[in-house]
Amino acid sequence: MILYLFVAVGLLWFVLFRLRRQRLYELANQAPRPEGELPLIGLAHHFLGDTEGIMKSLQQLSYASIKSGGIIRGWLGHILYFLVVDPVDLEMVLKTCMEKDDLHRFIRHVIGNGGIFAPVSIWRRRRKILLPAFSPKIVETFVEVFSEQSEKMAKKLNVAADSGQFSLWPFLSSYTLDSVCETAMGVKMGAQENSDLPFLTRMNTLLNVVCERIFKLWLQPEWAFRVFPQYSVQKHCIDVLHGFTDDVIKRKRTELKNEKQCQPEADKNFDLENYRRKSFLDLLISFSGGERGYTDVELREEVLTLTVAGTDTSAVAIGNTLKLLAKYPKFQERLFAEIQEVFGDSDRPLVKEDLNNLKFLDRVVKETLRLFPPVPFVIRKVLTDTKLPSGYILPAGSGVVVSIWGVHRDPKYWGPDAENFDPDRFLPERYNIANSCSFMPFSNGPRNCLGYQYALMSIKTAVTGVVRNYRVIGEEEKTPTPHMRVKLDIMMKAVDGYQVALEKRKNLVQ
Repeated sequence: MILYLFVAVGLLWFVLFRLRRQRLYELANQAPRPEGELPLIGLAHHFLGDTEGIMKSLQQLSYASIKSGGIIRGWLGHILYFLVVDPVDLEMVLKTCMEKDDLHRFIRHVIGNGGIFAPVSIWRRRRKILLPAFSPKIVETFVEVFSEQSEKMAKKLNVAADSGQFSLWPFLSSYTLDSVCETAMGVKMGAQENSDLPFLTRMNTLLNVVCERIFKLWLQPEWAFRVFPQYSVQKHCIDVLHGFTDDVIKRKRTELKNEKQCQPEADKNFDLENYRRKSFLDLLISFSGGERGYTDVELREEVLTLTVAGTDTSAVAIGNTLKLLAKYPKFQERLFAEIQEVFGDSDRPLVKEDLNNLKFLDRVVKETLRLFPPVPFVIRKVLTDTKLPSGYILPAGSGVVVSIWGVHRDPKYWGPDAENFDPDRFLPERYNIANSCSFMPFSNGPRNCLGYQYALMSIKTAVTGVVRNYRVIGEEEKTPTPHMRVKLDIMMKAVDGYQVALEKRKNLVQ
């Protein structure tokens, strides 16, 4: 009797659940669906493999969306997602659906409510404070840091250049971590001198755990996650990252307090503080209201977000650029010739004015970001029914996957050679995209990446430093379409860790 009662209650709950979501199902059925969707689990079986397999599945779904007119829908269990590649629809999505999807809770567990991942209610207030911190005048002051760290990387690569083919990734991630920590926290981390730095290794481990939780459904419930070994790994890594950042913030507050007390009256009148380079931590404390502004936890959340996001995205973009230059030596030699025009035979450090003169470098980096965006997908939550310009309606309660990978490769907007590596497509006379969302390696809309100028400066400085001193050698492509095995570890990274060989040029930095 009790068994029958349980079955009856279960059936009643299921019927009511379906009735409450009737409109969801109706609107879902209006959109094209991909092949291979199964009853009950939907497309979940496509994401059971490794991170390379997961990326392949998302690429295939993006291409399916292109063929279906820019949108497809799919179920992950009981959760409905739409994968969109049409730039006109995406402009609407990114302007109206600003709440991050629930999957972002796993990264929030790690670094908190930093501006990139925060709920809208928190994000709005913090965005106003972050915006002036990323003004071009402030960002330009960091080029000196990028230049110094890229020269250091060039010297470190000198040893590896004698060893044949090797992985660039440890050098790139150490360069970006040193650059980000000095600009974000005012701390000289020294990762390039010590690649086993606990902060760097724990950060990479933490991102791997977060990625596992996103795609492995059995790790998602908090009660279940605590049973698996990844829980204790995550806890240890969080303790290291939080402990280090909290200590930096504490010391920075003490330093600012002492400076204020010791500052001569003349300096206060002329505000000489504006003439020295400040870290983002300095700026956030100041812009948020000093001692009455951000709490230590809020500062930690923002600084950690900047550090995690800035380290991996820039390192990936640099690695992808160098990998493509190795695949296409003719473009690499064009870039080297341009670098020679700017620097000649001198070994002087790069300065911000140089970046404006490296026009071909700008096109190479942009074309790399088009074909291999470090963040290939953005996921938003649909809170209210949203009608798209294409006519489809995204129902409340669903999620929308913004496929940056897909929109960047859509032949409807990029032409029949959309898959080809062609930096000159960004020449002013050729670059004429119909919609700003056709090219958005740093997202678009109100929640786009504030640090895109910062990232571009770091990427260009590092690429210049490597190509100026080395010829990057890899397997040359026989066609204009580059092939690179990639995986999704939060960011989209090369499976091989950016394996290349380096040949020293004559004017090597010693």
